[in-house]
Amino acid sequence: MSFSVIVMPSGRQFNVLRDETILSAALRESVGLPYGCKDGACGSCKCKLVQGKVIHGRHQQKALSDLEKEQDYVLACCAQPQSDVILEARQVIGLNDFPIQRMPVRVNHLYRAAPDVMVLHLQLPATHTFSYHPGQFIEFILPAGKRRSYSMANAVHVSPLPDAKGIELHIRHMPGGDFTDQVFGQMKAKDILRIEGPMGSFFVRDNSTRAMILLASGTGFAPIKAIIEGLAHKGNERPAHLYWGCRTKQDLYLHDWASEQAKVLPWLTYTPVLSEAHDDDLWHGRVGLVHQAVLDDHANLTNVDVYACGAPAMVQAAQRDFLLKANLPADQFYADAFTSERDKNAN
Repeated sequence: MSFSVIVMPSGRQFNVLRDETILSAALRESVGLPYGCKDGACGSCKCKLVQGKVIHGRHQQKALSDLEKEQDYVLACCAQPQSDVILEARQVIGLNDFPIQRMPVRVNHLYRAAPDVMVLHLQLPATHTFSYHPGQFIEFILPAGKRRSYSMANAVHVSPLPDAKGIELHIRHMPGGDFTDQVFGQMKAKDILRIEGPMGSFFVRDNSTRAMILLASGTGFAPIKAIIEGLAHKGNERPAHLYWGCRTKQDLYLHDWASEQAKVLPWLTYTPVLSEAHDDDLWHGRVGLVHQAVLDDHANLTNVDVYACGAPAMVQAAQRDFLLKANLPADQFYADAFTSERDKNAN
């Protein structure tokens, strides 16, 4: 048994099997619905239920509030149709340009860029052509079916390896984490891992000519770095202002890279912001919340596209305040909230 789903305003239609989520069916049928964590934690796949009935699996209140449910919003990653359904959702053009693949990768190199941030360089199989939009992510396939998601920190044409195809990841240590304890403890060069990707709908929309705010907190900088590399490769001319928020100076683990890019790319501006600057940081730059720094500099975001990535609290605060205080249209805010397993399992 299956139910029909129609996505407006695009008019795309697909069928959802019984006990299948809307997002799973959309991905299977190559329908570009926005999504992020796929676990009901980030809210990226939120859309409007125009007609029909769905039931929700387990999800977090911050991703879909009771008020939003009353207003007929649903999470595509958790919603299972109980009838034919009509949804209102943005169609993500280009989401299915690149096939999702499963493959082995070899650890080529890893180093600590900060006390709790590991930069990981993975070598891809020579027999595979692996393409993706800068901003997308891969999933590591772990024992017992567990998965962990990390964004590529390099554009496709910028391999971190001198003589091979590779991808770069920025991994923050989560003490007690099944995967990050391995990365910071036992992992070494030549280890073999299994990945699947590319995934996610966080990437630059090329059909816009508006200026961009690139907003990152912590290792949310990884996909933003890839986006900057991709824009440079395409010969971008849209103004882009990068804001990178961290706690202390040492957390700006690629500060020199970002500063250099702002010098050589005429369209890029870079503003680092520290929320807990130490006296010994000798910091003379911006302080406070990174999204507030954006508001301080840009009172009106009507004609701006915002790409935000990082901690869920930052992403949610930015979306709320940019729409309410700076007139940002809702459909010009694109986000990838980095949800850890701890975030996903929170009540």
